[in-house]
Amino acid sequence: MINKLVYATALVTTLAAAPAMAELKVGSIVELSGPGAAAGTNFRDGVKMGFEEINDAGGVLNEQIAVTEYDSQTDPQVSRAMVQKAIDDGVYAIMGTVFSSSTVVNMLVARQAGIPQFTGSEAPSITSMNNPYIFRTAFGSQKGVPKMAKYMADEMKVKKVAIVWANTEFGKGGHTSFLKEAENHGFEIVADIPTEQAQSDFSADIVKLKGAQADAAFVYVTEEESARFLREARKQGVTIPLVGETTLIGHKVIELAGEAANGAMGHVGLTPDANIPAMTEMVEKFKAKFNYTPDHNAIKGYTAAYALKCVTEMVGEPDSQAIAEKMHGLTLKAADCPGVLMDVSWDETGEMSRESFFVQVENGKQVVKAVLPPN
Repeated sequence: MINKLVYATALVTTLAAAPAMAELKVGSIVELSGPGAAAGTNFRDGVKMGFEEINDAGGVLNEQIAVTEYDSQTDPQVSRAMVQKAIDDGVYAIMGTVFSSSTVVNMLVARQAGIPQFTGSEAPSITSMNNPYIFRTAFGSQKGVPKMAKYMADEMKVKKVAIVWANTEFGKGGHTSFLKEAENHGFEIVADIPTEQAQSDFSADIVKLKGAQADAAFVYVTEEESARFLREARKQGVTIPLVGETTLIGHKVIELAGEAANGAMGHVGLTPDANIPAMTEMVEKFKAKFNYTPDHNAIKGYTAAYALKCVTEMVGEPDSQAIAEKMHGLTLKAADCPGVLMDVSWDETGEMSRESFFVQVENGKQVVKAVLPPN
């Protein structure tokens, strides 16, 4: 059944401008359907635009990049089969997946084949498994949550916190990270509210939140659920600050939640509203091409394409093993590799580090309140 599903749902898109030339194959494996479609489509479009630009500028090592797209359907086992198909198709690198519950399953296949994988997932467990072929396109919650919690303690003077989190691999990672930071900063946890993936009704959860008498709520669910949560919070008149990571205040959430997103705040590793000329240029090109504002997932995909280009050229050949080895301990400067948009580093586990932002949603836009240093 899986084999039929894989071959029926694999989407093939060749971005090579000149079919007669030699091609380097890359697999883009993302959530194009199911609960993760909003995030996956953004990531896919970022990857697509990045490699189209690269091809238009002459490709990588004078060869065009041919990108094949595969729909994981937001299903871990389908994503695993898709990674295997991409490997069978001869890719030298993989972009995706975005949802952590899929990546923790499918990255084992890429590891076994020795194929470097640039993931949009943020669960801490992904870079704690001693996998030398996995690399983040945004840091995990164990890096982002400490920045956010410090801002909550130092700038917002929060003492009592309610936690609302998704009972998934992604949500568990954020929940664990926040509990550790709560202890470090002396936060009192006055409510701990787990939710489910694809949950549609948050009315009971909001009632619990309102009864907790918290100074603020840490909300860590995925994009579509965040929008539903924010709409219900607005409906029930929640007035405390709702603080989270990018999945609470990303542009897809703002689009889906409408006015209910105003006032939400939190830490983002990437934002199209950052006052960075290269970021602004990328966002405008993306909007012109796809007719929507990119969120952090699109920027992750775009920068992953350029990271692969620059590292491949540093190695001097499309050698998957050599590229993976080169990535460990690597720093890419935006001055040398402009497509990564900001200076970025990876450690020996594939975890990344760079500057990030604390933002608040105002009038449907992310407004940067602080630039937070790398950690």
